[in-house]
Amino acid sequence: MTESEATHTAPTSYDVVVLGAGPVGENVADRTRAAGLSTAVVESELVGGECSYWACMPSKALLRPVIARADARRVPGLRQAVQGPLDAAEVLAHRDYETSDWNDDGQVGWLEGIGADLYRGHGRITGPRTVTVTGSDGSRHVLTARHAVAVCTGSRAQLPDLPGLSEVRPWTSREATSAKTVPGRLVVVGGGVVATEMATAWQALGSRVTLLVRGSSLLSRMEPFAGELVAEALTEAGADIRTGTSVKSVSRENGTVIAVTDTGDRIEADEILFATGRAPRTDDIGLDTIGLEPGSWLPVDDSLRVTGHDWLYAVGDVNHRALLTHQGKYQARIAGAAIATRAAGESVQAEPWGPHAATADQAAVPQVVFTDPEAAAVGLSLAEAEQAGHRVRAVDVDLSTVAGAGLYADGYTGRARMIVDVEDEILRGVTFVGPGVGELIHSATIAVTAQVPVSRLWHAVPSYPTISEVWLRLLEAYRDN
Repeated sequence: MTESEATHTAPTSYDVVVLGAGPVGENVADRTRAAGLSTAVVESELVGGECSYWACMPSKALLRPVIARADARRVPGLRQAVQGPLDAAEVLAHRDYETSDWNDDGQVGWLEGIGADLYRGHGRITGPRTVTVTGSDGSRHVLTARHAVAVCTGSRAQLPDLPGLSEVRPWTSREATSAKTVPGRLVVVGGGVVATEMATAWQALGSRVTLLVRGSSLLSRMEPFAGELVAEALTEAGADIRTGTSVKSVSRENGTVIAVTDTGDRIEADEILFATGRAPRTDDIGLDTIGLEPGSWLPVDDSLRVTGHDWLYAVGDVNHRALLTHQGKYQARIAGAAIATRAAGESVQAEPWGPHAATADQAAVPQVVFTDPEAAAVGLSLAEAEQAGHRVRAVDVDLSTVAGAGLYADGYTGRARMIVDVEDEILRGVTFVGPGVGELIHSATIAVTAQVPVSRLWHAVPSYPTISEVWLRLLEAYRDN
């Protein structure tokens, strides 16, 4: 069915109505359609959502040549061939290709292929099991859901309340990943994933980057050494990192951004990026009509059902469990299975690792920060494990001691840590920092998720000579100390 046909002839009653057509909404729809449930999907922007057009895909397209060049510069016999600057125009053109030039025809075709009906427009819940869609042309469609409404509207950049901010037209993550030209000078406010990745990308593409971090370190939610190693590399690349610094006011004078810090410093730039957190996109979706607070995160149980509403699900960023695309898609698979099971009149089982419980959101959330060096972590950090009351030990290994690291890059610098529960003899968390470590994190995710005993990990033999031999070194360090 085409979009036009869906608008004019599709029934208004569906088994499931999905609010939001990003990766999370798409996966919910895929699972409910596979179970034979009629499904409507409502989207006010582009089908494919934040990840496809303003986050995962464009940011990694910008970062990939940066990391590849950095790796090549560490390889004897190759480094001299890659000393020149990146071709910024070609990098940006490839970024545009990866986002399909912000055209969602392909994603729309996929939705049609699974048999879901797409309604373009702003969707608002207007009562139990009811969503009203208002199109850009003023058209109005009322959709009712026999079994479930799934809120998959994601999150948006949160801007601070600063004097002069609206006049400055600041970058958020969206502008940072979709900019058409390289700013000569870029101020980045924040020290988390978006801030460090975009500082890495734009510094390498030719910007002079100043990073203003309110806290004492970068990547504060990871092990401390992760932020330290990333900060060292950014500084070496030419970025100016100022920790313990807050922005007090901003203005734009003759096209130039002026940022004034709490120490009185006046910093001039062509653009300023605020990477200072996320807020749920729930402020105008009708939560007030069902007794919930507009603009709030939505609390859910492990089947992603909203507390107090047996027909309402909140999947992905909106429930604030783990603001990561892969975790949202994981939740979508769980939610889709739970919706289908309940629709069939069967009870949903709540066993910890069953098909209806999103337990990995607490126990084993993996994340990769695509900076140079990469930082990758899963599970708990040392501080988090201790705070949770586990008796743990941190085991550290210098990645440069692993044979595969020396072959990967001359002068390889990196570090690995595993957090061992000394009572249960299992891993509570693992962190890697170094070139190429993003591809190591899934092995750690399996070890943490499956609660593999340390004694059993000795029999998971890493291939030689690869960086994954760090697993052997970590086990040896645990045994010997």
